[in-house]
Amino acid sequence: MKISRRKFLEIGAVTSISSPFLISGCSRNQKYAEQGNTLFEQFQNPPMSARPFVRWWWNGDKITQDEILRELDLLLEAGIGGVEINPIRFPDGCDPVGYESLEWLSPEWLQMLKVTLDGAQERGIICDIIVGSGWPFGGEFLEKDEQTQLLTFETIDLEGPGQHTFQLNELLEKVDPGIHSKNDKVYREIEGIRLVRYEMKDFDPGLELMDQVKDGKISFEVPEGKYVLYYLVKLTGFQAVINGAPGAAGPVLNHYNKTAVDKYLNRMSEGLSGIMSSMGDHFRGMFCDSLEMEGANWYNDLPEEFERRRDYALTPYLPFVLYKIGHMGNPLDEEYGCKFSSQVELDLQRVRYDFYITRMELFRERFIDTFNTWCHQNGVKSRIQAYGRGYHPLEASMDIDIPECETWLRDTVGNEFSDTGWRGRAYSEINKFVASGARLSGNNLVSCEEITNTTMVFNATLETIKVTGDQSNLSGVTHSILHGFNYSPPDAPFPGWVQYGTFFNERNPWWSYLKLWTDYKARLSEVFMNADPVADIAILHPLADMWMKFGPQRDPFPVVKYPPYQHNVWEAVQQHGFGCDYVSEKIIQESTNSDGHMGYKSRKYSTLILLEVETILPETAMALDKFAEAGGKIIFIEMTPYRSPEFKDSAKKDAQVNDIIDNMLSQYPERVGVFPRPDIELIVWFENIRERFNLKPYMEISNPDRFINQNYFKNKDLDIFFISNSDANTSREIHVKFDIKGKLPSLWDPETGERSSLQYNINDTRLNLHFGPAESKLIVFENPKKENLSISEAQLPFQSQEGDDSSLPMTLEGPWTLNLEHVNGSINSLELPELLDFLEDPRLKTFAGVAHYARILDIDDPGNYSTIDLGEVVGVSELKLNGKSLGIRWYGDHSYTLGQNLEAGKNELLIKVTTVLGNYLKSLEDNPVAKRWVRWQKYSSQGLIGPVRFLSN
Repeated sequence: MKISRRKFLEIGAVTSISSPFLISGCSRNQKYAEQGNTLFEQFQNPPMSARPFVRWWWNGDKITQDEILRELDLLLEAGIGGVEINPIRFPDGCDPVGYESLEWLSPEWLQMLKVTLDGAQERGIICDIIVGSGWPFGGEFLEKDEQTQLLTFETIDLEGPGQHTFQLNELLEKVDPGIHSKNDKVYREIEGIRLVRYEMKDFDPGLELMDQVKDGKISFEVPEGKYVLYYLVKLTGFQAVINGAPGAAGPVLNHYNKTAVDKYLNRMSEGLSGIMSSMGDHFRGMFCDSLEMEGANWYNDLPEEFERRRDYALTPYLPFVLYKIGHMGNPLDEEYGCKFSSQVELDLQRVRYDFYITRMELFRERFIDTFNTWCHQNGVKSRIQAYGRGYHPLEASMDIDIPECETWLRDTVGNEFSDTGWRGRAYSEINKFVASGARLSGNNLVSCEEITNTTMVFNATLETIKVTGDQSNLSGVTHSILHGFNYSPPDAPFPGWVQYGTFFNERNPWWSYLKLWTDYKARLSEVFMNADPVADIAILHPLADMWMKFGPQRDPFPVVKYPPYQHNVWEAVQQHGFGCDYVSEKIIQESTNSDGHMGYKSRKYSTLILLEVETILPETAMALDKFAEAGGKIIFIEMTPYRSPEFKDSAKKDAQVNDIIDNMLSQYPERVGVFPRPDIELIVWFENIRERFNLKPYMEISNPDRFINQNYFKNKDLDIFFISNSDANTSREIHVKFDIKGKLPSLWDPETGERSSLQYNINDTRLNLHFGPAESKLIVFENPKKENLSISEAQLPFQSQEGDDSSLPMTLEGPWTLNLEHVNGSINSLELPELLDFLEDPRLKTFAGVAHYARILDIDDPGNYSTIDLGEVVGVSELKLNGKSLGIRWYGDHSYTLGQNLEAGKNELLIKVTTVLGNYLKSLEDNPVAKRWVRWQKYSSQGLIGPVRFLSN
């Protein structure tokens, strides 16, 4: 239910209803059960480990002792609990002002690292550090065999009969994928040349021509007809580290080469040993950033490993299972090569699947396992963004101590929420995979590169940051690594050294208010990291089908979403009061089944949804049958699986899959069935699924809302619900019924650390929940103490708290005195006849800083008013009435309780509004840093827009 913002404020937070009850004003003296005390005390005073960390970009490694310590103090004061030390290339357009770069792992660099670690330890700040620099890691020191490899190909259409001759160097020059981060020196080697008939009805590997290479060229006869010349090329060292700092730039490491991985990691730990006896005494974790490997897919022994694992040879199929690639390793959208019959195409898809599975296995064994072992031997945790083409999107995060995903700040966040797609979402498509993998492995620490921002660097408000962070938690995140904090000395020209990300910096006007959000975020994280999320529905994506047809995707930015709605189904599930995890075929195969549930370690699911899955392994089909036999519900969206993905013995395995699935459908029709793909809103579509299969949520929502979502956690005897409104403009309401018996709810306030009881009938678990713009609620059900039972059992009727309508709202007209403190140091004063958006006044359009609005009021009867509502405010507001502070509002409704502070006669009203930097930086046309980040952004609304109104009791 959508409620207009101003109407919501007029009627107050409480509406008269008989039953159920509405969350509204709360008493603060209720006694709580003993078992809740421990977590609540942690919630009140969260440790540094729960506080947001920052990615601390050491820009160009131009670091000094004094500045390191100054910045640590800044971070501590802002409520930051930890830093990820992140050496990185010096940012474009910035003035180094004479500071010299220190080379990674050099004695001078190590000394500054020691200063950092000692300073952090003195302040209680926790440290992680990135392995190497930039991403994916590598370095100028790598030998050829240690550098990343890409096996790719090119094609030439030919028609015979005729003789053809090609120079090998000309063939090699044609192979130049559109790599984003090209290395200067690339080794190119032809690995095979084949002549293949254009039309392939039955598979034919073609004629191998490598034996006809002589004197740097190849000559051969083409028979009559249409043919295609395929030639395979191995590129070694083709990619450079993205934004590598001095000493760790150059070619990317080959992560399929275990010896090279070991050598690289040991180089770092041996370097660090010069300033510490144990890495674990100084670091929490070693971090591996995004492995955006631009299509890297090869090591020299891959064909042998493929044959050993898959029991057939890869080489005959190699040219045909590869894609031509471009930017970031994405397949090119163009036609090339042979025309395959449908059967040959299917066979090649199956070989392609086997190829990807083999690579993922090798990647896990040679990189992830090696990285983990190295970390644990050195007493630290592994922290990895384990997604991208080398990883299994879910299972890889199960192997990591601190799996990490990413959440982006975008201009649509808080303003819209499309039915499918990404608009309005801050969390990336990979978040739910990472969080599910963590939960399946029993890990409650789900890290997130959070508030990542490349389009609103200087326009991010604390309100948008809050909505972004709340959405991140909804996707399963429990801890934040902010993106990011730039190492930037005070003498760097304004706005300083800016590498990336939301401008978390003391030069940002709202910096002094940041701790309001970091306190809020820390309290939530402490609860989420110490509670187990509840999920009753499992979702299987058609990963095998996608890999066969399109290849693994560049997560978290997939080119292909298959099916198109795949990343939005979990939202609809949770919007209806359920919890869900993604699962994989391996998880299904290894689960136990009993009493209508599929169990994997501590996770239990009563329902499994398969999203347009055509292809599964026979072992998975057998596991599905056992789940159905045990009473579980299985919902096939649009179709049932009918084939196996593997190439070897495919006909036999296809028959197995078909027989098992057909038997399930006929034997368990009441709980196994097919449901059509969505052709309506997902939220309505899932409601229809719920009714068709009689699914029972833990929190029944009678009017689900696309903008409102929730998570349910358990901690011992506590039942914890985090519910959030992602709409930053509009108040919303939902009606819920909790499946919680014999407990009383309270509100835990993450902003203050306080808790308050709710009026609630213990025998009627319904509540109406009102949410202001961008508001979230943490509702905790606890066992009541005996002295509280009499209250709850009395089933007291709810009393309306609506005010007397005799006093109408009073709108404050102008004039207003406006005093301006600009970030450039200038101070100015204006008279405003009326409130306006700064965009409407040329004098204010490019302002950034603090605006003070002043007005003298004449009030006849102060008792008529209880609240002052500032209306629309873009920025952080602070209000004083007659010299007394009434508080700060940094998101949502900017309304303040007057208390006894409004007096009869004259009253002095002061409103302080703090803006963002964006409009000012957009006006600095000669500032290279500003130009880099604001050239595509528009001027945005700023200031106190109003109307300002006094509202009645």
